[in-house]
Amino acid sequence: MLDAFILVLFMVIVGALIGGVTNSLAIKMLFRPYRAYYIGKFKVPFTPGLIPKRRGELAEQLGKMVVEHLITPESLQKKVMNEDFQKDVTLWLSEELEPVFTSDKSANEWLDILQIPVSSARLNEWLEDWIEVKIKDTKMSYTSKRLEEALPERWQEKVSESIPKLVDFIADRAESYFTSPEGKMKVKIMIDDFLKERGMLGNMLGMFLGNTSVADKVQPEIVKFIKHEGTQEILFNLLTKEWAKLKQMKLEEFIDRLPERDLIQTVETSLVKLVNIDGHLSKPLSHWLEPHKQTFLNIQLPRWVDRGTDLLSKKIPNLMEKMHLQHIVQEQVESFSVGRLEELVLGISRREFKMITYLGALLGGVIGIVQGMIALLIS
Repeated sequence: MLDAFILVLFMVIVGALIGGVTNSLAIKMLFRPYRAYYIGKFKVPFTPGLIPKRRGELAEQLGKMVVEHLITPESLQKKVMNEDFQKDVTLWLSEELEPVFTSDKSANEWLDILQIPVSSARLNEWLEDWIEVKIKDTKMSYTSKRLEEALPERWQEKVSESIPKLVDFIADRAESYFTSPEGKMKVKIMIDDFLKERGMLGNMLGMFLGNTSVADKVQPEIVKFIKHEGTQEILFNLLTKEWAKLKQMKLEEFIDRLPERDLIQTVETSLVKLVNIDGHLSKPLSHWLEPHKQTFLNIQLPRWVDRGTDLLSKKIPNLMEKMHLQHIVQEQVESFSVGRLEELVLGISRREFKMITYLGALLGGVIGIVQGMIALLIS
């Protein structure tokens, strides 16, 4: 009986050793040896190991698996459009932009930090160039037009409506002038000149009437003439006709009389001073951004993130195609040494490989028991 137990135990131990060692060797042969060995011209069988031998195929299959099953356009689109992901992006951008909104550095300093080739001098130069181009283009486009075509109809109506007011203004100013001491003196001088030009007849008339009395008599008549309705009607008709003629004139008659270079320089100087680019760029960035901080972070930024992720989601398939992700994975795997591949695989599956070794020993032991029982029955 003891001999039978020893025989079965021996069979179990031998079977377990054979099963365990065989499985362990099979696992080792997945990776080892790392290179092929030769005896003369003949390659030693099973060298190199399975994975080193087919590393190219493994790299290609891993690339396909990543693109077709792991990192797919659909999975990335789902991740990008996920509400939690968008909130995380918004929060991250808010934290990153916080120092910008509270920065004490001027806009000029930020332009230097970001290496943007823009300065107040450059912007003023661009503004001056833009003004010059606009003035010249405007001049060219309006040269052949009549004033009536160039002026908006509303402006023309305003001018026409202002003519009666202008007539009243001229009459009032003329009346005020001729009733003033200066006006009276001017009338006297004009009468004196008139009488002198008439020679002896003028002198006799002056001596007979007296110069002062003539001026005093003429001055009220001038005022009556100015205030007379007929005079104002004549002035109104005159201004209306002149305005009608003016509207028919071509703008080139006005534009050609303008000193173009002086006009451009005047407009440039005025606008550069008005815009004050240098003053604006010298102020801290927080001066411009702080008042809009909450509106931007709470309203605009989430909208931008939503639109940005939506646009990114639509572009992901094309982007992945342009990136050639499968080739990237394949090249990376092919660049790994066999030792590193072994570390990666064993690092993930070391426990499972040990269980396979133990399972082989267990199966070998069971087979040993079966063999021992068969040997006892035969004997």
